[in-house]
Amino acid sequence: MNRTIRRLNLAEIQTLLDWAAAEGWNPGLDDALPFQAADPDGFLGAFVDQQMVAGISAVAYDDHFGYIGLYICHPDWRGQGHGKAVWDAAMAYLGDRTIGLDGVKEQQANYARMGFVPAHETIRMSGTLADKSAGDQMLAVGYLDDLRTLDRQCFPASRQAFLRHWLAPPRISLVHRTGGAIDGYAVSRSCRDGSKIGPLFATTIDAAADILATRSGLIHLDVPAEQTAWLQVLSRLGFVGGFTTRRMYRGKPPTLPMHRIFGVTSLELG
Repeated sequence: MNRTIRRLNLAEIQTLLDWAAAEGWNPGLDDALPFQAADPDGFLGAFVDQQMVAGISAVAYDDHFGYIGLYICHPDWRGQGHGKAVWDAAMAYLGDRTIGLDGVKEQQANYARMGFVPAHETIRMSGTLADKSAGDQMLAVGYLDDLRTLDRQCFPASRQAFLRHWLAPPRISLVHRTGGAIDGYAVSRSCRDGSKIGPLFATTIDAAADILATRSGLIHLDVPAEQTAWLQVLSRLGFVGGFTTRRMYRGKPPTLPMHRIFGVTSLELG
């Protein structure tokens, strides 16, 4: 068997996302380009005779923080060491950075044995909201610098290359302003099933609720479990909890204002 490990191109990242969809992870319809922009060297695949058999994302946001996601071996090639091969390559690429991931319950013990420590649980909340107009919540270019400031407060590293794409169409970016100052923002993107909102960062629960109120249709959010008041708001709106993951870190965990994180950006990139 002639196995090679190499960086994925954009089309191959899309293939990996299609595999994620087949696993039921419901990625966004247009995730490949912004994901690649986060770290063009951070998507790795195992290939046998030029056929991709496993893949992983290992995004190095800066010299101190990285994130693991999209760790998948194609079902036809499991049990042959391909998954471990891309995992080892990803960990080598990220080196001594603090590394985060969102682990499903079945894999959390494995990640713990590799040095990952649980930080918090994340709950997939899903619900359907009535049709309405987003009004003047739509993002204007002039707010980008302010959004980057809020984003950096709620995320462990600067991610400007990623945000340039994530905040652009076809995704819908939303802002909340109080007294002219931005105190919340979110991004909504179409998925195979409904849409996902992420991130949803806000300084108050009222700002988060106002942003959510602009959306309609089937919506999914990945919410930190410690956001108990926010989970109650979502429950009153008819949202129900689905699967859970656990945010885990290897290395010194970042200190984040969890009370401002009403929805994580994505389970794939943190």
